[in-house]
Amino acid sequence: MSVDPQLRTLEIDIPAQPDSLVKLSLLLADDEVNQQAVAALVQADMALAAAVMKAVNSSLYGLAGRVQSVQQAVTYLGTREIAGITFEMGLRAAFPPAPELQPIWQRAALRGHLMGRLAQALGVDAWAAHSAGLFEECGKAVLFRHAPDHYRAMLRATATDGDLTQLEHVGFGVSHDALGAALCESWGLDPAAVASVRHHVVAQGLLELPDAPTRRSALALSVIVQALMTVPASIDDVVPIIAAQADLDPTLVLRATRRLAEQQAEAQAHGRRAA
Repeated sequence: MSVDPQLRTLEIDIPAQPDSLVKLSLLLADDEVNQQAVAALVQADMALAAAVMKAVNSSLYGLAGRVQSVQQAVTYLGTREIAGITFEMGLRAAFPPAPELQPIWQRAALRGHLMGRLAQALGVDAWAAHSAGLFEECGKAVLFRHAPDHYRAMLRATATDGDLTQLEHVGFGVSHDALGAALCESWGLDPAAVASVRHHVVAQGLLELPDAPTRRSALALSVIVQALMTVPASIDDVVPIIAAQADLDPTLVLRATRRLAEQQAEAQAHGRRAA
C-alpha cells in the first residue's frame, strides 16, 4: 500500500514491510490459519525462531514449564501471539538499534499482548487490537531514524506524548501518530489498527474517541490498556468513560480488564520463580 503523498514531501522515509511479514500476513489472511505452515515459516528463519522461543519462555506469558520447540510455541500460544512476536521482531529490524528505542519496543510488546488478550476476552478483533498496540509508537522510531540527535532531544524534553507531538509538528511538520499510521497502512495492517495508531495520542489524553473511525474498539482498548500500564488504579474511572463510546458494555469491559491485570501479575510471578 502506498504512503500518503503529503508525507513523502517531508522526505521522511517509511521502511518497507520485511518479506517474512509479507508471507505471514498472507497466511493470517486465510480464514482457517494453518498452524503447521506458521510454525514452518518461523522455523525457516533462525533469528525469528530464536526470538519466538525467547518470548514464549519469558515472564510475559508465565508458562509453568519451558517450551522446547517452535511447534510447541505455536500450540501453546496460538497463531495470533506468534504473529505478534514475528511482527515485533520485523518492526525492530526495520530500524537501527538504539538505547532510546528499547523502551518503545518493550512497551510495544506488552501493549500488543495486553490489547490482544483483552480483545479476545471481549469477542472483538484480537489481531487488529494486538497489532494496534504493537505499532502504536512506531512513528517515534521513524522520526528517530530520520533525525537521531534532534529527536533524542525532543524525547528528553517532553513528559507526555501530547507535548511530544507538538514539538514534532514544529520540528518536522508531522507527528509520530500520523507517521505510525502511515507505516501501518504501508504494511497492510487492518484499518481498525491504523485508526487506533493515528488517534491514540488524542484519545488517551482527552479520554475521547473521535467520531471518524467506524470500528473504534481497538482504539478504546488502546486507551484502557494505556491506563492499565501506567496508572492501574485509574481503570475503574477510565473504562466506563471509554467503553460506552465504543459501544462496549462497561461492566463486561471492566471485569475483563481486572481479570487481565490479575493474569499479568500471575504471569510475572511465574516468570520470577522460573528465573
